[in-house]
Amino acid sequence: MRFDVVTLFPEIFAPFLTAGVTRRAFESKLVDVRLWNLRDFAQGNYRRVDDRPFGGGPGMVMMVEPLVQVLKTIKAERCDLAPVVLFSPIGQALNHAGVERWSGSEGAVLICGRYEGLDQRFIDTFVDLQISLGDFVLSGGEVAAMALLDAVARLQPGVLNDAGSHQLDSFNPALDGLLDCPHYTRPESWEGVAVPTVLLSGHHQQIERWRRERRLEITAMHRPDLIAQARSAGQLSAQDELTLSALQARS
Repeated sequence: MRFDVVTLFPEIFAPFLTAGVTRRAFESKLVDVRLWNLRDFAQGNYRRVDDRPFGGGPGMVMMVEPLVQVLKTIKAERCDLAPVVLFSPIGQALNHAGVERWSGSEGAVLICGRYEGLDQRFIDTFVDLQISLGDFVLSGGEVAAMALLDAVARLQPGVLNDAGSHQLDSFNPALDGLLDCPHYTRPESWEGVAVPTVLLSGHHQQIERWRRERRLEITAMHRPDLIAQARSAGQLSAQDELTLSALQARS
């Protein structure tokens, strides 16, 4: 798959694409990332890409023409119907299901906005989808683009050391969309706090039951909406419901 990233700061992506386990996806081109500096498509000596907003107000607005020119160049090179994605507060919230869809796609053109945003005429004419990371505002779309690329890259075959590692991630359907359980490693006791005995027992069935109970407990405490979703989808067993009832009785 290929992601073309339109940005005013391509240098931000350099360390991200060459560090950590996800670099395997980028270096092998499992996830091919092409960076496009918007200023290369601006006119004049100053390569201007923004101007004052009509109607007044603070900040600057990214101009239509440079965006159109870079998009034309990308589409001519790609020769496909890759969607144009803008990271925006009004967009659909990115979640695990969305990341899984992107991980099996042909990619997209990612527009990283800056300043007060893009001229609405570009959005109305060319943008196919808007994505949000949450109810907060970033200085630009670069961090959001990296979040999407990282999430997609780690789902590619051979990227993680353990091929099944991402199956145990929070929100994964393999865990019925629940949050993950706590994890422990050496030493067995740290400043008087011991690792739960069951994890040292070697009894795999009991360990899995303990982990399931902790997932239910953590999810019920922090994201009860995910419990409701799992219940409506028929993903909770009778034993799960007993565990949740016991947790509620203790609270």
